[in-house]
Formats: sequence, C-alpha cells, structure tokens
Amino acid sequence: MSKLRSQIDVRLEFPALAQEVSGRPLAYLDSAASTQKPNAVLAAMERFYREDNANVHRGVHTLSQRATDAFEAARRTVARFVNAQSEREVVFTKGCTEAINLVAASWGGANLGPGDRVLVSHMEHHADIVPWQLIAQRTGATVEPFPITDSGEVDLASLEAMLAAGRVKLVGVKHVCNALGTVNPVAEIARLAHAHGALVLADGAQALAHVPVDVQALGVDFYAMSAHKVYGPMGVGALYGRAELLEAMPPYQGGGDMIRTVSFEGTTFNDPPNRFEPGTPNVAGAIGFGAALDWVRAVGLGAIAAHESALTAYSSSRLAEVPGLRVVGTAPERIGVFSFVMDAAHPHDVGTVLDRHGVAVRTGHHCCMPLMRRLGVPATTRISLAAYSNEADVDAAVEALHGVRALFT
Repeated sequence: MSKLRSQIDVRLEFPALAQEVSGRPLAYLDSAASTQKPNAVLAAMERFYREDNANVHRGVHTLSQRATDAFEAARRTVARFVNAQSEREVVFTKGCTEAINLVAASWGGANLGPGDRVLVSHMEHHADIVPWQLIAQRTGATVEPFPITDSGEVDLASLEAMLAAGRVKLVGVKHVCNALGTVNPVAEIARLAHAHGALVLADGAQALAHVPVDVQALGVDFYAMSAHKVYGPMGVGALYGRAELLEAMPPYQGGGDMIRTVSFEGTTFNDPPNRFEPGTPNVAGAIGFGAALDWVRAVGLGAIAAHESALTAYSSSRLAEVPGLRVVGTAPERIGVFSFVMDAAHPHDVGTVLDRHGVAVRTGHHCCMPLMRRLGVPATTRISLAAYSNEADVDAAVEALHGVRALFT
C-alpha cells in the first residue's frame, strides 16, 4: 500500500485490521457498510468518558462546561468540513436515516399537501424512500422515482421532464450510491430542481469519506451525514440544513433542551439546531465524529482519493480475471465500490465462502430493493474500499472468488 502521508502507514492506525479471521489476515472490504475506526477516534471518545463525562448545555460545573465545549467544537468541525455558512446549520442526529426522517416529518409535514410530489432516484437507499412514503400517507403527497440508466447513472433529461410537469416540492438523491459507487451530479440536480421551485435533500452517507463535500457549491438545501461511514462511531450523524429552512421548521421530537419555555398553557421552542436535538445527545459520538473528520483532513482527502482511485483500477482488473463474474453498475464517475454477481453461486454463498478465507464483504440487496429490481438481479456481492484498503485485500478476495467458482462448478 502506498503511504498516504509521510512516515505513517495509515493501515496501522486501525487496530481492528490487525486480527485474523478463519486463520487468515483480515481483508476488510465492507467499508460501504461501516468503516473501521482509527486510534484518533477511539482515543477521543475514551478521553471524554474518562475525563469529561457530563451532560451538555445544562450544568455550570467544570465537567459539564468541558463536555459542552467539546460537543460544540465537534459541531463546528462538521460545519467546516462541509462548508456550511454557520455551525447553526448543523443538527446532530443518530445518522443519515434520522436526518432524512427529520426533514420528512418536520419540513414535509409542514409543507406537503395533496397533489404535491417528492421525487427520489431509482438508486436510492430505503432510508431515502420510506420516510417520504410515510409522510406522503399523512399529507396526500406522492413519492415518485426518477429513472437511471443501465450503467447506474441518473437520467437527467427524464428528471427535468418530471420537474417540468409541476408540483414537485423536493428531490431526494444520493451523493454517492452505496450499492454501485456512482457519484451523482448533485450540483446539476440542485440547479434543475431549484429552477422548478423544488428543494433538494442529498444523502451524503457514502460521500464524506471519498469526495469533497461543499454544501454551498453543491447548492443543496439539506445534506444528511453518517459518522460511521467516515471512520467515526456508530449511532451519530448530522443534518445540514439552510438556516432559513431550519428556522421555519417545527420540532421533530419533544423533550429537554429543544424548548425555550414550558407551561401547561403552552410551550415555546428553542432556535435551531437545539430545536431538533431533544434529550441527552450522543456526546461521545459527536466528539468521535469530529475526531474522524479531523483525521480525514490530516491525512488529506485528496491523498485518500488518489489512493482509492489507483486501488479501484487495480480491483477492476483483478475482478475481470474471475470467470463468470459480472460487475453491476459501470458509471464512469464512481468510487471504489464493486457490486457483482457470479454465474456459479448465489451472493450469500459467495459471501460465506469469502468469510472462510478471511475476506469481509457485503451480500444482499444493500437496502436498495428497487434498484436491484431495476437492474434485474435479486442481490449482489459488494466489495467496497477505504483509505486503509490495499492490494493484498483485493488479492485475497480474488483468490477466494476463484475458490467459489471451483466449489460450485
């Protein structure tokens, strides 16, 4: 593996990668599902629990003030990483799923009505579809898919035609597709949507670890993020929302810290982002999220992207050596994600055999059942790369795939 920064082997910063599985060195190729965590993230979270463990925003004692400072510093880190105008535009959530549900329930509940339309691409994750279906049932709106090509790219002409038909209030789209690796033209989608009076929510779960994210340059109105896809902890993420939109949105859930005053005669609510953060937040998770983004910035997203690009090319050539293997999704703008089928075995059997060789991959529909139906496959096996992936991981996977073919033919 080429060094991503001088004198440091990035792989050694991830303790989970040092283990063996089934008597072989772990080849972790399931980073699109969840990335491993570097020592910097683990240390930041442990330090909080060892030294600063206290609730935030509610105490005058030293530990509470230190915890609050660290929590809000993490918010500023997220805001800087995606180039939000202000940290007030960043709401901490449990992840992308809750971020999208927040927008659907709060903005959608207040702004959608009978006859209104929400457009989502045919490659969307279930978390980009189901929240809008739920709010549509309550409001009388409809949720409609806009097409993709056989190579796994958004059909912009069809999207523009659907926008032109009228009554579209919001377009939801992945920045990067978790199942195919396609990098979608979010800025162009936002331009088209805004030209027809629609807002745009981008799902950035797969983007932060691989491509630059500038919410102002992209022109999106909402952007959902998940920490565990970008070397951070599970159970925490964030929603970016334009300040004027967040200020106009009603609360998503009720509880402590999202209020200004409470009485039995009525309640008034706090300003964003606090309005959307009821109860005790995942303080350690937010701190870990900030530490993960600091780690990516220190290593250099450009260096990571260059490494992954070279490894993606290497992976493509090695996978082409396996007879009967077909990669699904071949968009030219993509990250290191390979979804494939084999004529010799079902994806679940492929994944089981690979695990016996110490190779971790994902199998199934990847929470993209409509996409699988569109592509005419019941499921795929997915290899996904990260900053710590190397050629040895890919070689181990290809060796195991030859073993699959030998076993099932």
